[in-house]
Amino acid sequence: MQFAPTVTLPPRGRVFLHRDRVTLADVSPAGRARLDALVRWLQDAAYEDSLASGIEGAGVWIVRRLALGVRRFPRLLERLEVATFCSGIAPLWAERSSIVSCGGEVVADAVALWVHLQPDGARPRPLPAGFDAVYGPSAMGRRVRARLRHPPEPPAGAAARPWRFRGADLDLAGHVNNAAYWEVLEDELVASEPQTGLAAEIEHRAAADAGDASVLAAGPMRWIADSAGAVVATLTAAPLSPARA
Repeated sequence: MQFAPTVTLPPRGRVFLHRDRVTLADVSPAGRARLDALVRWLQDAAYEDSLASGIEGAGVWIVRRLALGVRRFPRLLERLEVATFCSGIAPLWAERSSIVSCGGEVVADAVALWVHLQPDGARPRPLPAGFDAVYGPSAMGRRVRARLRHPPEPPAGAAARPWRFRGADLDLAGHVNNAAYWEVLEDELVASEPQTGLAAEIEHRAAADAGDASVLAAGPMRWIADSAGAVVATLTAAPLSPARA
């Protein structure tokens, strides 16, 4: 599928390494690392890189889009490494690419678009001072767009099922953390453990609060709507091409 990325390390510039381990809280009943755990490791790598960069900014970063290609799922007790770097820049947002490896084997590729917002999260804010100096070399002048690509609304007759975001899903901003959205897809995978890799992409359209929600499905697409029926995120997924796995 077109949204399954293949990431290669840049020939120059900053590459940050985050190391972790798959533990009991990260896996499905079959011992496979869950999607929400994988996305959390990507988020941790991005956050630690930001802290270590020395860039001081008063803004906040939110994920607009994340494309994920899982070649194989990490397993319980495997040690993993996330290599992450800036792969594109625009005045108000930046692209971050990541490679997840276990024992030197690449198990997943990810490309995320992060938008830089005012501290209150209401409006975009220019990238912080010094960003280009630290992250520009790895981006190599590549410019990225923040336009969303998924159908914004489900078609008539889309199958619906109830969902609920818990208070435990909220982050420091008081909104559902981006990793928690992947539980919608993970809920389906647990019922029938995947035997191949997976290509998936999420687009975030609005912040969600704890409470009742719904998931509408049509083909490979999933629309996550809040209690008022407004779509807050869209997900699509399919088995990864055997040539990529």
